[in-house]
Formats: sequence, structure tokens, C-alpha cells
Amino acid sequence: MSPPDYSFEEKLWIAGKLPAGVDEAGRGPLAGPVVAAAVILPKECTLNNLDDSKKLAPEKRVIILEQISEFAISTSVGIIYSDLIDKINILRAAILAMEKAVKHLEKTPDFLLIDGNFRISIPIPQEPIVKGDSKCCSIAAASILAKVTRDKIMNYYHSLYPEYNFRKHKGYPTKEHLEAIRRFGPSPIHRKTFRGVLKF
Repeated sequence: MSPPDYSFEEKLWIAGKLPAGVDEAGRGPLAGPVVAAAVILPKECTLNNLDDSKKLAPEKRVIILEQISEFAISTSVGIIYSDLIDKINILRAAILAMEKAVKHLEKTPDFLLIDGNFRISIPIPQEPIVKGDSKCCSIAAASILAKVTRDKIMNYYHSLYPEYNFRKHKGYPTKEHLEAIRRFGPSPIHRKTFRGVLKF
């Protein structure tokens, strides 16, 4: 598949609109927060190495994020932690995180390009794009910001709960992680309503 491009943004730029890409990281893990990001890239942006964060090595994501931070008009993140995820469910938590990210932007966008197939409750015109992080550069940039931010949080949690090795799997349900839950029980940052954690 070809890398994401600026075709979605270009239509909006031509119409005089300022779009923001929105994406989240962390819906699948058994532990830690879900993190969303919003990124507004400038018209005629020259960042050509953007891609879906899942396709990039961690070191590459950090390097590209430095470039995003330099070029972007505005960036922001929204974070929802595991206790609230358990109360409202992961889908609602991911949407809430995206809403927080958009609201925290220093500049208000005219249009939202959102990864996935759900709209968010913000009175700004928006378009959900399935697999948007592999199609749209603004969403790809948001996916990288969200992923790098979440990885930093999970590395911090690794220092608090090293027995789970969050630094390696970032809370995803790997064989190693599931074995650690069986051995030690869930930590304070585990999502208690998730399968694989719930029985404890």
C-alpha cells in the first residue's frame, strides 16, 4: 500500500479550510491509558516521511515526531486513564480522548479528519476515515504523536511495576503479559473490565 498523502487536506486547503488530523493509540491494551492526538499541518506541508505509526519502528517515530513538532501549526493530546476506561468503556474513552485533544489545540481547526468510523461530539465539520492513518498525512501525524506519548507513559509505568515489563509490550495482551497477570494479578493501571484481566 502506498504511504499516506495530502489529498484529503488539499481539498480543504483549496476551500480555505484549516484541517486537523485526529487519531488515538491504546484501544487494545489491557493496561494503561488511551491517548489521542490532534495535529494541524500547514498548507503545502513538506513532511513526506509520515506513515501509520504501527508501521514505523519506535526510534523512527521519535525522529518523525520532532519534525512534526517543528512543522505543525498546532498539536495536542488527550489522555483517558484506565479507571475511567473501566467506567465508560474503551470506545467512549477513545472518543473522549479525541475530543480532549481537539479542544486543547491552540488554534481551532475548521475541519476534522478522524481515523476510524466514528464522529466526535464537537461542533466542527468532520470526516471519519477508515484506516485514515495509512491514507491521510494529518491523521498519520496524529497517530505518531499519540503512540509516542503513550509509549512514554508506559515506560514510566514500567519503572513503577517492572514485573509486568510494560516497557516491552506497552500493555498489549502478549503471552508474556498474560503470564505476568496470572502470576502477580492486575496492577493499579490494568483495565479491570478487559478480558484477560477481568477474571482476577
